[in-house]
Amino acid sequence: MKQDIRLLAGVMIKAQSIYYSLYDVDIESILTVSSLALTIYRTKYYDADRFPIHIPSQNEDSFIRRGYYGGHTDAYKPYGENLYYYDVNSLYPYIMKTYPMPGGVPVWHGHLVDHDLSSLFGFIEAYVECPRNMNRPFLPYRDNNNTLVFPTGEFVGVYYSEELKYARDLGYKIIPIRGYLFEKKQSPFEDFITSLYGRRLDAKKSGDSAMVYVYKILMNSLYGRFGINPESMMTVICDKEKYDSMLVMPNFIDGLRLSDKYYIVSYISNKLHGADTDWNPPRLSAVQLSAAITACSRIHMYPFISRPDCYYTDTDSVILGSPIKEEFISSTELGKFKLEGQFSKGIFLAPKTYTLVGNDTIIKYKGAAKAAVTFEWFESQYKDLSLINYAEIYSHFRINWKKMQITKQTNLYRLATPDSPKRERLYDKDKKWIDTLPKEVKDYDGQDNTVYKLKLKEMEHLLKEK
Repeated sequence: MKQDIRLLAGVMIKAQSIYYSLYDVDIESILTVSSLALTIYRTKYYDADRFPIHIPSQNEDSFIRRGYYGGHTDAYKPYGENLYYYDVNSLYPYIMKTYPMPGGVPVWHGHLVDHDLSSLFGFIEAYVECPRNMNRPFLPYRDNNNTLVFPTGEFVGVYYSEELKYARDLGYKIIPIRGYLFEKKQSPFEDFITSLYGRRLDAKKSGDSAMVYVYKILMNSLYGRFGINPESMMTVICDKEKYDSMLVMPNFIDGLRLSDKYYIVSYISNKLHGADTDWNPPRLSAVQLSAAITACSRIHMYPFISRPDCYYTDTDSVILGSPIKEEFISSTELGKFKLEGQFSKGIFLAPKTYTLVGNDTIIKYKGAAKAAVTFEWFESQYKDLSLINYAEIYSHFRINWKKMQITKQTNLYRLATPDSPKRERLYDKDKKWIDTLPKEVKDYDGQDNTVYKLKLKEMEHLLKEK
């Protein structure tokens, strides 16, 4: 343990020296990598006069955060041969550098139904119809279990205006309802990304893998810091009077008596839904930037995800049945694809659960039993999805909080094909799983009256035309 601590201390002192020499930032006062990226950005690259970053109010944050969906992970086809695995060079940094961003102070518009979508820029609650014959839908939707799916059907949601325009051009029917409109401004991250990516390429050329990692993690961490959720759990120690008053608060979670005088209480701070007089979000929490970056990333990836030979996607990567055109390939250029490998076989049971076999074998499986999963296990599961196995996994470090003990322990884990609610399985006449189809939804998200009025208005218009 002493040797581990000495090694870690040496690494931290070296890292401290690197960051201070490059950016005049002392990491001793910074707790997370995302905070470090934000500090470097603010001190070295942020121009508040050109692009003042607006910190949303409680209402603004609550509304815009509904349009912050994150990455796109889907398993489309269960089995393939002669596959190509591609990864994008720094997808989020590329979007941050290249695409315009929502700037200025947002303005609320409660009635956008009669507005032309092309003239709008911001975050819009809209009625959406996705064509039933679209096999790879574009717009995301969160179901009742908070699972991100890409469905066909009719639904109402909050989206970044640029992805609504892109969906419209794909054949979606889009009717804006209401939302916050921003100024369309040149990205404030261009200098930050250009500088760090240039340094990363120089580090690669010189074979300095440590600095390659430093620049990569700084570029990839900044966007997420702007999307940090202001809603968080707080724990305080208080007296009986304060404890009694907190018991009746709607954001109260749990309380425990420590002694005759003191209690420990947990509660939700900055609750997004409902009035919170103590609204105090983290500094530079600007969810509109993170939501715009992830939305534009989905736009960038869609031409490749929508290909009929796309077997699997995970935010910035695709697994395809044929090569990508050379014009989209580069090992160094931001936003272009690099070939991670070619594989003779692939089995894709669910998002984050797949295997690829070639010169190397890749196995992705979520859970403690990952060490027991093999390519042969994937083959047997694909043949019989109902198959269930059990694996003994030995843990060297098991904590029993009630007894305050640390022990070694063997546990039995269930190995089975994960249920994936994201797409429907499609079987052939022999009941063999051969493909997937998108889910279909109908959800007006409390805007039923508005949607019915829109449909009635549309019917009246059609009747007049006849």
